[in-house]
Amino acid sequence: MLKFSVKTTRSARLLPLSFAILLAGCSSMAPEYSRTEMPIANDWQNTLNTGAQGLSAEQAMQVPWKSFIKDPRLAQVIELALNSNRSLRQTLADVEAARATYRIQRADLYLPIDADLSSSRSRSSGEVSSTYQAEAGLSDYEIDLFGKNRSLTAVQMEAYLASEETAKATKISLISEIANAWLTLAADQSALTLAKETMNNAQQAMEITQKRLTLGVDSQIDLVSAETIYHSARSDTALYQTQVAQDINALSLLVGEPLNDNLLPNALPDSNTLITDVPAGLSSEVLLQRPDVLAAEHNLKSANANIGVARAAFFPSLSLTATGGIGSTMLSDLFTGGASSIWTIAPTLSLPIFDGGANDANLAYSEALQQKTLAAYEYAIQNAFSEVADALARRATIQEQLDAENALVAAATRHYDLSLARYQNGVDSFQDTLEAQRTMYSAKQSLILTQQTDLDNRITLYRVLGGGLASDPEQG
Repeated sequence: MLKFSVKTTRSARLLPLSFAILLAGCSSMAPEYSRTEMPIANDWQNTLNTGAQGLSAEQAMQVPWKSFIKDPRLAQVIELALNSNRSLRQTLADVEAARATYRIQRADLYLPIDADLSSSRSRSSGEVSSTYQAEAGLSDYEIDLFGKNRSLTAVQMEAYLASEETAKATKISLISEIANAWLTLAADQSALTLAKETMNNAQQAMEITQKRLTLGVDSQIDLVSAETIYHSARSDTALYQTQVAQDINALSLLVGEPLNDNLLPNALPDSNTLITDVPAGLSSEVLLQRPDVLAAEHNLKSANANIGVARAAFFPSLSLTATGGIGSTMLSDLFTGGASSIWTIAPTLSLPIFDGGANDANLAYSEALQQKTLAAYEYAIQNAFSEVADALARRATIQEQLDAENALVAAATRHYDLSLARYQNGVDSFQDTLEAQRTMYSAKQSLILTQQTDLDNRITLYRVLGGGLASDPEQG
């Protein structure tokens, strides 16, 4: 590395010229960015066969979560989580740190002007002399001739924008996680209620069977069979009580603070009273606006700009130190017109000659990193497409499954009622009644799980389509 340092005493008219050169610079040497072709199909399967009426994919992004969530209890829980969740706070702090880093790097594009007021006093040959100076200038400022500072600023700007999109994606995920955790609690509450009802019914059946055994109508095996249903439901009751307590703990952890009981569900709500339906039938290009996909694209742009930094390292760099001001032997003359002007200009040119291949290796590294982030960006698109496709596949069949299981519960309940009546009238054995009761219990449990799946699927579809961060109309 050779350095050439020049100090000049030519006319101060060179200062404006120096500043003009300093501000000029060339544009970034980074390769021109162009968005990659989407590595997915243009649309989804099963998008037009859901039979649902509601929001389109594009509209999902425009609907605030407060309009999507209808239940006021769940809405309040989500509001608390957005204010108190510690993971979200960490992500938001990362955004602020990235913004500060970008501002630090951007400052290199501007002239760092410093002002200095100094004085000196010396004695020579018995005489004492004083000197006073007031100067303003810049020190060792690198002129952005080949766009290195511009590229570095672009790197940090895209990193900051990526962190912003990551924060948005984190908020959307948190809203979805809170809603799903709240629904899990609601489903377990419904299952607990069902287990208690089944246990109480089984206990009544046990009492009836005990009386009939005393009268010689039923056998000991009938009583034992009745006890199996009772103890099975009793075990389920204890299990669901544990799950409900754990669900509350998990929900409180997500929210970041304890929750009042009036915000917790007692049973699984109806889908029409909880959330708005979100079917989709548009082009998959809507996924390009998902926050996680945008974050991956900003990371790609950042890596792209970093190539410009590596390329600029092959070219000379020019740094400039320049000062201008006034000086006087009398402090009183410094600002009253009696002072003389002083100035210095000291440019430094650094030319890379031999670096052992470091610049070549750095450029190769930057290009490899760009390819890595390109693959990550394309994978983010593919993953987003897969998530939407999975959600739509479930959406296309869930209503049919719900209709079938509602019909099964109705038939199983009717079968149990008839079997119990025939048993009480001595027509059928108690074994037929027990089997009908087991079928009804199992059908109701399955229906609860399917209802939860339906609600989870609606929330998931809203999330994977990028909904949740639009401005609330009530807040303007």
